[in-house]
Amino acid sequence: MNAADTLETFIDRYLPSIETEMRTVVRAHDGGFGHLFDLLRYHLGWVDAAFEPCEARSGKRIRPVLCLLACEGCGGRWEDALPAAAAIELLHNFTLIHDDIEDQDEKRRGRPTVWSIWGQAQGINAGDTMFSVSQLGMLRLEQRGVPLKIVLSAARLFNQTCVKLTHGQYLDIGFEHRDHVSVDDYLTMVQGKTAALIAGSCEIGALIADAPPPQQEALRAFGYHSGLAFQMLDDILGVWGDSNVTGKPVGADIARRKKTLPLVHGLRRSGEMRSLMTQEVLSAADVQRVTELLERTGSRAFTERLARQHHKQALAALERADPKPGAAEALRGLAEKLLRRNR
Repeated sequence: MNAADTLETFIDRYLPSIETEMRTVVRAHDGGFGHLFDLLRYHLGWVDAAFEPCEARSGKRIRPVLCLLACEGCGGRWEDALPAAAAIELLHNFTLIHDDIEDQDEKRRGRPTVWSIWGQAQGINAGDTMFSVSQLGMLRLEQRGVPLKIVLSAARLFNQTCVKLTHGQYLDIGFEHRDHVSVDDYLTMVQGKTAALIAGSCEIGALIADAPPPQQEALRAFGYHSGLAFQMLDDILGVWGDSNVTGKPVGADIARRKKTLPLVHGLRRSGEMRSLMTQEVLSAADVQRVTELLERTGSRAFTERLARQHHKQALAALERADPKPGAAEALRGLAEKLLRRNR
């Protein structure tokens, strides 16, 4: 069985339990709050805008799967890590609800975003509630018999990770208003915005398995470099991706002046691009021209090359971690999947 098939075997085993745990923790804290928790269920794809049950598109659950794979790969029982996996996915979705408000995105996963239906203020409330429920979900580790010392360490790491990812989002928004952003600036931003939670997912899984510190650190590094490669490929999708796949308009990142890696690279190499990006409003023709210039400056190729480098570093870290067979193949398969997403 190859790495991709092994990964699918693990995903098929994990996903129903992740979904059950997420629904359980949301339901456990929904009492007397009107339709507030229905906003969470809507975002998660469990109900429609009328709050009727449905099965809408949901996320790929990459982060909770990584948590469970890391736990099992370090010799732990993956079931013990389910509360952490669910908490990680809920935390990720908290960031998405707030990101949609900050970016003024009206669609996610092919559906209207929470704020676009119920307003920004209620969107903030929904995101805050999702954040709080994720914290409560992490504490459910105790009910799985995880030692309190490890529960506390996992909760501390979880919150440290949240600070890092929020800082990354803060930088991302700030970069939209800066004319000059370096590749190093970009890397600092995505280390928080994307890599921190993927790295934290792996480290928390290893921690719950009570893995030795060197193995925890190696799995953290695997997640960190996988996260950087993931974001760089996401940047490419943001410019050249199929809107039917991404769920967002083509060229939206350019129109918003988001300092994705292709744009950071291209702006330093094209005066015409810099001139276009200083305009108050970018027309569809301007966005198309910037896209052409990004190809001409080699910015797409540069981004793809750097993503491959981080992919290789992720695999080297995975070798150092030396997880158990099966989980090791699945982790390798997931890293490969992240690098070869549909464009």
